[in-house]
Amino acid sequence: MTNSKWALDPAHSSVDFSIKHMMIANVKGTFNQFDAVIEADPTDLTSANIQFTVDLASIDTRNADRDNHLRSGDFFDVENHPSMTFQSTKIVNNGDGEYDVTGDLTIRGVTKTETFEVTYEGTGKDPWGNDKVGFTVEGAIKRSDYGLTWNSALETGGVLVGDKVKISLDVQAAKA
Repeated sequence: MTNSKWALDPAHSSVDFSIKHMMIANVKGTFNQFDAVIEADPTDLTSANIQFTVDLASIDTRNADRDNHLRSGDFFDVENHPSMTFQSTKIVNNGDGEYDVTGDLTIRGVTKTETFEVTYEGTGKDPWGNDKVGFTVEGAIKRSDYGLTWNSALETGGVLVGDKVKISLDVQAAKA
């Protein structure tokens, strides 16, 4: 198969994250607005071109005060840096539909190389005859690598917000 263009299906996709709070619990959140440009043979991603863009203002942690703080200059500074982007640069096939997708992740004007584990979940046709493909994505980044360093020391020791951010995506796309 050769590379085809795939259009992200946002109604059947998600961009989620979790981070330690007070060093004892995880706070989870999602981004509600995102898009991707995918040119790929879904059965062999090694030659794929994947571009992903997330609207940072769409952050949702189910707490309006926290979401507004995350949009502020203390964190994402969405007024000056409205998007987070990822551009694939290298994809390694690990067998059984598992891939390491490496690329340039840009947050708040800082670009770093990150690698995410991608699993090909399969292809199928929806009830209207459209070709669909599914992937899951897992990974973690250090928020401090991107200048997201705001924190608060805890009276009991440690800090309010962890540095490691776990990232999880469920992606469904339709053949364009």
